Amino acid sequence: MAEANQFTVTHKQLVELIIKDAGIHEGRWFLMVNFGLAPGNYGPTPEQAVPGIVVGIQQLGIQRETGESKAALGGVVVDAAEVNPKPSSKADLKKAPHN
Repeated sequence: MAEANQFTVTHKQLVELIIKDAGIHEGRWFLMVNFGLAPGNYGPTPEQAVPGIVVGIQQLGIQRETGESKAALGGVVVDAAEVNPKPSSKADLKKAPHN
């Protein structure tokens, strides 16, 4: 069997993973991306260079949903209480990460 060398997740799956890793148990969260921009002259040769911009992803994270964002986000929001409920007993507390 070949060894896997690539794994992908959807936006929602990434939000769920971050919620679980951070030990978040409440709130509605969505993916946040911080971009960096680098203007310059780009081209295959100096004679073919044209003004342009490079966009780089500087950070990925999650942001809590607010009243203003509710209507626009729809299906990309993850409810932490559903995907990472609070442990209800002492036995569950021992198993739960980041508590």
